[in-house]
Amino acid sequence: METKPPLPPFTRETAEQKVRLAEDAWNSRDPDRVALVYTEDTQWRNRTEFPVGREQVRQFLARKWARELDYRLIKELWAWTGNVIAVRFAYEYRDDSGLWFRAYGNENWAFNDAGFMMRRYASINDLPIKEEDRKFFWPLGRRPETHPGLSDLGL
Repeated sequence: METKPPLPPFTRETAEQKVRLAEDAWNSRDPDRVALVYTEDTQWRNRTEFPVGREQVRQFLARKWARELDYRLIKELWAWTGNVIAVRFAYEYRDDSGLWFRAYGNENWAFNDAGFMMRRYASINDLPIKEEDRKFFWPLGRRPETHPGLSDLGL
């Protein structure tokens, strides 16, 4: 049986690893890659959309990253116990008219014993920002280890 380590039950260290792996995957902006960490019957709540199943998640992500250009995300562990993790996050993107936004949110995750995410419930708010107010300046892709996290940035 395939697994997606680290596996529950989570410790602080393994929960932080899971959060960073998720951040790295999402910063790839590759819907096919990202969808593979969810169970076949995963259930989501993301703003006004409620994808069910890995294929609907993949389609959702493809639409998302077609609209949210120059996407850069930082996630931070908020809490964990057993097979659940709570995360806070912020990401910056621009739309096709060149307007910049910073989205702030919280996610609740539940994992199966093999480490695949079964549930993802996200609450997200978008804030229009000026380009000069951006804080996420690494090249597209994985956030460098040297780039500050949310708490370091005062977010």
